[in-house]
Amino acid sequence: MKNQLPVLYAFSIAGLGVAIFFLLNLPLPWLLGPITASLLGALLGVPLRGIKVVNTGMRTILGVAVGATLTPAVLATVPAMWATLLMVPLMISLIGLIGVPYFQRICGYDRMTAYYAAMPGGLQDMLIFGEEAGANPRTLSLIQATRVAVIVIILPFVLRGIWDADLSNPPGVPAFTLPLQQLVLMVVCAIIGWKGAERLGMLGASILGPLFVAAIATVAGLLHSRPPAETIWAAQFFIGITIGQKYNGITWQEVRHDLVAGLGFCGILLVLSVIFVEIVYSSGLAPGQEALLAFAPGGQAEMTVLALIVGADMAFVVAHHMLRIFVVILGAPLAMRMMRKS
Repeated sequence: MKNQLPVLYAFSIAGLGVAIFFLLNLPLPWLLGPITASLLGALLGVPLRGIKVVNTGMRTILGVAVGATLTPAVLATVPAMWATLLMVPLMISLIGLIGVPYFQRICGYDRMTAYYAAMPGGLQDMLIFGEEAGANPRTLSLIQATRVAVIVIILPFVLRGIWDADLSNPPGVPAFTLPLQQLVLMVVCAIIGWKGAERLGMLGASILGPLFVAAIATVAGLLHSRPPAETIWAAQFFIGITIGQKYNGITWQEVRHDLVAGLGFCGILLVLSVIFVEIVYSSGLAPGQEALLAFAPGGQAEMTVLALIVGADMAFVVAHHMLRIFVVILGAPLAMRMMRKS
């Protein structure tokens, strides 16, 4: 029972966060409530632990939700995105050129830790690559978690303040309104996509695998609905716990150094994001809301949730984040070799 206490604490604190956000009428209570409460709990020294297989499995819901929106009409718009997609590698290069010297010269990290802390890839991927390269995994965990948490917490207020986005919209219809065969098909798409992608060694398998399988089912005319609202709320809840527990056991020395360094880097990322969003919007390449969601370097799952809730162009947002993750992960081993040679 003692070993299960961190899990009980994580669920209780996350649930309390949801309740407080609902009481205060704050945006995205199912996502931001657990993130905020779990972060505060970790800072106060409460041991938190999620259930890994459940946390990962919940991401499959987001993959199916995106795949279900990729109808033939939506997919036909992808080739028109080439101009903004070309900006993604440019933005990543600028983040590296500014971020690595920031972490190395200003924050005092070694070169490998500085590089993997700066790269806006998937949190787990950066930890794995960074640890193999000799970077400090604890530092990477705190900085990468801070990047995701800060951007996810700030964006809803920006979306509501600038575009008056309705963040109270349910992300889907109630489960009881969907035919049973559609619900079963969604589960099949989630499991086959997730496990199939894992067997193939695909990065981001829990989201991208179900996304591809659900997209095929949608194009084939088999899948007609997104997952019900209740499942997407559950996915938000577990994503919140996953982010919050990254701060587990954080010390005040780490708060003063790693957390402050991560917050400073978030400021750099936000400035770069605003510049690219302004270029995209001013050029008429995409609406401002879609541009922001596509170029904000948050986590892939968190950006997907926000795009679903505000009703953004899912193909546009997801394509840019998939490319960002791909470019970062593809470049990581190459950068590691170059740094070792130099």
